[in-house]
Amino acid sequence: MKYKNIVVAGAGVLGSQIAFQAAYCNFNVTVLVREADNKEEIKNRFKKLLDTYLDTIEIMDTKVGKSKDVWALGIAPIDNFDKKECIEKANRAYENIKIETDQSIALSDADLVIESITEDIKVKNSFYDQIAPLMPEKTVIVTNSSTLLPSKMAKATGREDKFLALHFANSIWKNNVAEIMGHSKTDEKYFGELESFAKAINMIPLVAREEKSGYLLNSMLVPFLLSAMDLLANGISDVETIDKAWTLGTGAPHGPFQIIDVVGLETAKYIVLQYQKVPDIFDPLLKKMMLPYNYDGMLEILNKKLEEGKKGKAVGEGFYKY
Repeated sequence: MKYKNIVVAGAGVLGSQIAFQAAYCNFNVTVLVREADNKEEIKNRFKKLLDTYLDTIEIMDTKVGKSKDVWALGIAPIDNFDKKECIEKANRAYENIKIETDQSIALSDADLVIESITEDIKVKNSFYDQIAPLMPEKTVIVTNSSTLLPSKMAKATGREDKFLALHFANSIWKNNVAEIMGHSKTDEKYFGELESFAKAINMIPLVAREEKSGYLLNSMLVPFLLSAMDLLANGISDVETIDKAWTLGTGAPHGPFQIIDVVGLETAKYIVLQYQKVPDIFDPLLKKMMLPYNYDGMLEILNKKLEEGKKGKAVGEGFYKY
């Protein structure tokens, strides 16, 4: 099936980026949000994305913008760049994205639903229970979860064969990868359909054939971020110094706490909570050997930041001010 109508559930950091990128690539996009969500705030989030795309396009039109480290492949391939066309596509994406609170209206003709809500399995399954009877037979549903296994949520969707994970990296216009992971009851043909969709929105599809918490990217990223937070929680060093240790020692452009600010501290909290529970299946000695992280200390730091409204770069402050 060729997808045309895309519904993105959730307008957080990644949800808004996914929606904008799909609209930029000429898909019909509806963003499904809660009644309690502030529509004006969400619209402003898309305006910021528009500005980011336009600024990036301007940079891509310069000599420095042609370098591999700067070029945004989600916007255009380096050998087929038309500045005017890219600007038109970005403006059209902003104008055409629909924001809807009524689930039945949003889902009435959906080809693909991309769920990008809170990283909490109970919240996700409750959401799937609500939308299951509202989706047409044709609708394929994917989760943008960064850690949760599809098999733990598939039954709630009411269409286990049409359910997979489709996880995007942050700054989707530049970090243009899409991880695809199914579960034992996923129909094989949907892997192909999602690979085609990923390519249609200028992503590089990365397929995981077996379920793995953390998928590909986060299986490597999460231990890195946990290690950094553990250093802070145990008083080994401060945020800036830990980040410098990484950036100066490896040449990486961003340190772990800068990455956490971009991902969002709420997401970081849910990841900590999930990984805190994982070792419970092991005996105490093995648990201590495998994951000697100070989870309680991490949660104390994150909870304090969140209580202060410091949710990350999207709101102007997390571990750093922006």
